[in-house]
Amino acid sequence: MTKIKRNTALLAASAAVLTLTAPLAASASTGTKTTDGSRASAAGAGLDWTTCEGHGPESRQQCATLAVPLDYAHPDGEQIDIAISRIKSERPAARRGALLLIAGGPGGSSIDDPSGKGQKLPQGVRDSHDLIGFDPRGLGRSTPVTCGFEDADIAPSKLRPWPAPDGSVTDNMAAAHRMSDACAHNGGPLIRHISTADNARDIDRIRAALGEKRISAWAVSYGTYVGAVYNQLFPNRTDRIVLDSNDDPNPARVGRGWLAAHERGIEDTFPVFAEWASRPGNKYRLAGTAAEVRPLFLRLAERLDRAPIPWEGADPAELNGNVLRQTMLNAMGDPDDFPALARLILGAERGGLPPAPPAPPEEAIQNSVAVGSATLCNDVAWPGTTAAYQNGATASRAAFPLTAGMPRNAMPCAAWPFEPKEAPVRITDRGPSNILLVQNERDPYTPLTGALKLREALGRRAVMVTVDATGHDSYLANGNACGDRTVSRFLATGERPHRDSYCS
Repeated sequence: MTKIKRNTALLAASAAVLTLTAPLAASASTGTKTTDGSRASAAGAGLDWTTCEGHGPESRQQCATLAVPLDYAHPDGEQIDIAISRIKSERPAARRGALLLIAGGPGGSSIDDPSGKGQKLPQGVRDSHDLIGFDPRGLGRSTPVTCGFEDADIAPSKLRPWPAPDGSVTDNMAAAHRMSDACAHNGGPLIRHISTADNARDIDRIRAALGEKRISAWAVSYGTYVGAVYNQLFPNRTDRIVLDSNDDPNPARVGRGWLAAHERGIEDTFPVFAEWASRPGNKYRLAGTAAEVRPLFLRLAERLDRAPIPWEGADPAELNGNVLRQTMLNAMGDPDDFPALARLILGAERGGLPPAPPAPPEEAIQNSVAVGSATLCNDVAWPGTTAAYQNGATASRAAFPLTAGMPRNAMPCAAWPFEPKEAPVRITDRGPSNILLVQNERDPYTPLTGALKLREALGRRAVMVTVDATGHDSYLANGNACGDRTVSRFLATGERPHRDSYCS
């Protein structure tokens, strides 16, 4: 399997957390001074576009590497590489500029998105924009970072901090210490310089190297926070900005708040699964009524806590309560995944489990989890006591049994050995009014409640379209035709609704 295909598999498998060949050489950038005190590349400097290697991207996609400062406090010091990709405008006479595709995560990549989801964009957008992807700092073809985590700590059911069956978080705190120690020992200087603010500064280096005075963006999930931070730090260097599936920008919590939001998001979304799983004629029907599906799931998870079922090919090689819960969490992100969850529930109830999903390659997941952990932990300090997480998980288990306390539990940040270098960026309404938020009404990972917080913070700068749809990633994925038309029109023409709207 090529590294490109491996990266695709990784991103699908590591949605619960939270890669090309050798990089091309690039020299350190020089040029005009930016608002963050660094020096931006001269227009187009340092980008040596070549055909991308491997079999993943389509032939039109080109790749390059850009050098950026390891530490923006010392912009002339050590440099690291950022891998960039592009597919040029399909009608140069209509070209307006560049559209940057910002992936979710943290720990996700858009390096192959010009060839992938970028090709779903309407022709008018592909005519008017070069499509730009990139590996964020530390990831994939960019200068990579790894922590050398223990295999058990990056098993699919361990990437989210599910408490023990009795609700204890002691093992989660032990894992947080192991993983943080591994990053301290193996992550090198780069592990301390991976944050959302640094990602935003890298984006401005990309913009300058592309020779663009302003850049447009389509940002998804965690990428919406990156996009919002970029807008805050560099407001006059933005053109048309789409923020899709939005995170709460609360600077006091940041990633800790995003994890906690899962309890609300799953409650918003699970009833849609329950209705589907009780529908007459559904070959994966679980119950006669929607009201019966939730207690059925909770009873099964509790039974599997007590008596796991062997599951060949899984990691760990059993179906226990938390593996079932994690599978449910994954499935809520896309209604197309409901049948896989229902098959697993039926197999556990009646015997005969379906094949376990393939595990992502260890090298890639080590890299992705290291980047994701560093971003979450360097953005803001997390509590460091077991009691803080035990109290939170206990309260969450009582109020939101579907997620069993996981959203308020300890991640590696609970034992992170480094203090944040800077305070989180506070998102405000200062800057141009050029932002369109698109948000599904029922989103398990970035629920509407958090999106409304970002909308409030942006004030007059933004307009939000709420979509009557279920799942994560709205535009051209799990939204609806009305929402897609609204976003496509904005990207192609700049026309944006005059006020917040609802797409039923």
